[in-house]
Amino acid sequence: MAGSIYILNGPNLNLLGQRQPEIYGYETLADVEQSCRDMLTGHDMALRFLQSNAEHQIIDWIHEARTQADAIIINPAAFTHTSVAILDALNAFEGLVVEVHISNVHKREPFRHHSYVSGRADAVMAGFGVEGYSLALRHVVGKIARKMAAPASA
Repeated sequence: MAGSIYILNGPNLNLLGQRQPEIYGYETLADVEQSCRDMLTGHDMALRFLQSNAEHQIIDWIHEARTQADAIIINPAAFTHTSVAILDALNAFEGLVVEVHISNVHKREPFRHHSYVSGRADAVMAGFGVEGYSLALRHVVGKIARKMAAPASA
């Protein structure tokens, strides 16, 4: 396998398509996962797509990714604004990190304007709806492909 990508989803994203569809839309997390898997067709890359409402589980997956993944795409959901622990775990990951938010968090309540995760993220997608996952994945696949194609340093 040429590359490996983890897509991690935080609390309440298991309710995507049901919870506040006026903000988050009607597509489910399963729809998002299938779209991401479809995008990887023809690429030699593995995808681990995960969701948890538990902060410790997300941290454990980030720790696992340290030895298994080239990149993490993360929608930390409400943990965005509260979790120094997730930030610390991401700081221990040496690969590419892209933060995704379905809504434009900067047009929402003031407490949503600050992201701990952004302190580590190499890129941030916000306000693109679930298409933000596809944009993030396209970005990550391109970065991994370019890195793998680069000549080895002597």
